[in-house]
Amino acid sequence: MKKVFYLKTCGTNKKIMTPLDLSDWELREIKSQPVTEAELEEMYEKTQSYEALFSKKSTQIKERGIDVSSLKEQDFKKLILDHYSFLKRPVFITDNEVFAGSDKKNLENLNAFFDK
Repeated sequence: MKKVFYLKTCGTNKKIMTPLDLSDWELREIKSQPVTEAELEEMYEKTQSYEALFSKKSTQIKERGIDVSSLKEQDFKKLILDHYSFLKRPVFITDNEVFAGSDKKNLENLNAFFDK
C-alpha cells in the first residue's frame, strides 16, 4: 500500500511532495475527498494514536474554541473525521508505516524511506 493524503492548496505539502517520486502512489486530496473512518482506522493501526494524526495548527481550533489539552483520543478521531483540516498533512501510508505532518523528525524519516 502506498497512499498520500494531502491538501493541494498547501504550499508545505507541495514542497514536501514535489521532490519525491510518487508515480506509483495513490494520491488523495483531502478537501475534495475527505478521509474515511476506515482509512483513519488504518492509520491508527500503525500509529496507535489519533493525536499523532491531529493537526494542532488547524484554523478550526481557534474558530471552534477548542482546548486541545483537554481532548481525549476519541475526540481527536471525531474532529479529524469532522473536518479535513484536523488531519496532519501530508500523510504517507505504506504497508508498515505512517509519516504524518511536516515536523523535522517526520520529514527525516520520510526521506530515509524514499532513499531505501
